[in-house]
Amino acid sequence: MHLSDAHRSQERDAGARLTVAAEVLGMLADRTRLALLQRLAEGEADVTTLTGACGAARPSVSQHLSRLRLAGLVTSRKEGRRVIYALRHGHLRRLVEEALSVADHQLGHLPPHD
Repeated sequence: MHLSDAHRSQERDAGARLTVAAEVLGMLADRTRLALLQRLAEGEADVTTLTGACGAARPSVSQHLSRLRLAGLVTSRKEGRRVIYALRHGHLRRLVEEALSVADHQLGHLPPHD
């Protein structure tokens, strides 16, 4: 592989990384999905628990969970007749916490911090 080929490969990888990051942030750019992820950051939960946590209608919650699962951000497993959801990894929990911290700063709930 020539140096120029390696450079192009790195550019493609960087472009793919930015694309995936934008898609993840796009999934967080919905109030209901963000509320679901915030609740799942506390631990596993079923649809009934998640519906109560985010205040949306059950069909809406199910649709959002489906999108999050298809995006690879949450996992699901069956427990009897219930489906239990969880965050796929801790990075997402930290991302949600940081987004909410930014909101706190914007709303004046916390002093500015760099």
